[in-house]
Amino acid sequence: MNSEKLKYFLAALVSVVTWGFFSIPLRALQDFPSEQILYYRISSSLLLTWFYIVFFRRKILSSDIEYLKAKTIKERRRILFLSILAGILITGNWFTYIYAVNNVNLKSAAFAYMICPLITAFSGFIILREKLSGLKLIALGVAGMSIIILSQGSVKDLVWSIVVASFFSYYLIVQKVNVGIDKFNMLGFQLIIAVLILLPFYIKDFNTVPECLYFWLLIIIISVVFTIIPLYLSLFALSGIPSSTMGIIIYLNPIVAFAVAFFY
Repeated sequence: MNSEKLKYFLAALVSVVTWGFFSIPLRALQDFPSEQILYYRISSSLLLTWFYIVFFRRKILSSDIEYLKAKTIKERRRILFLSILAGILITGNWFTYIYAVNNVNLKSAAFAYMICPLITAFSGFIILREKLSGLKLIALGVAGMSIIILSQGSVKDLVWSIVVASFFSYYLIVQKVNVGIDKFNMLGFQLIIAVLILLPFYIKDFNTVPECLYFWLLIIIISVVFTIIPLYLSLFALSGIPSSTMGIIIYLNPIVAFAVAFFY
């Protein structure tokens, strides 16, 4: 692997391993509703992301705007559609994952990221026409057999795992297709979509803003360490490696998550 590919591989590796520890701050917030955690996570991530873009990445934002102006109306609509779709998919993944951790069980949430690589790799093969090497096919075959064995328990847990995995898998596929815009700026736009999706539900269920400092400290940690940084790294990685490779790397996530569930 050359140095150019290595940086994309390492970006994918760090993002996946980081997400493996996500259950720790989530469990610390299990007394709060999943919807509340999700909304404040996304809204905090939105504010922090755009603060960084406006004050430190203004030139890159201007460059992206000029890039869009140079495109035809059809091309701009395609980019907009894919960006909105990505925002919907990642929002669905966030909500279902948090719900699974706090309302189903941690194993079903972790198991989702054993199914996710299979969906990602095969979707990349079918939709994006990416090639699967013999080694990747063997790895996916072994993983598939393992999943069949492990899924002999609760049907409810399996269904939740598939739902969580599908949202993230197709988010990665859409991100692989939607190129040209800076990945960090794209993340900022997707967070706007996520906040708009959840805003009606937040207004409907709003009671009061949490005053607990502990809650806000964990939300900021979740926003920066478990949302902005790993998401950006995963988007960056997809610009240099195939989605099937990203899918294989995702297998590190359930290994870390199961270890957290067992030891912590």
